[in-house]
Amino acid sequence: MHTIKNKSKLIGRIRRIRGQIEAVERALEAELGCADVLMLVASVRGAVNGLTAELLEDHIRHHVVDPAREQDPEKAKGAADLIDVVRTYLK
Repeated sequence: MHTIKNKSKLIGRIRRIRGQIEAVERALEAELGCADVLMLVASVRGAVNGLTAELLEDHIRHHVVDPAREQDPEKAKGAADLIDVVRTYLK
């Protein structure tokens, strides 16, 4: 399973996200301004979206079609396009 192969990398991302969530909690406890809290929340959202995009891309490559290994050029292009759309959507 591809998530097991990338386990340490994925856990590292989760730990960074946890740190960002804790920063939001500290900001709220310290009663920082709403703009500062919103910026922290936006960074959390970006990190979660990045993780989601990575997981979706890996899923497509391992369980649907890997564009680099697909013999049919139309299927390869379709998979590559889907990966690009996922990346763009989750930015």
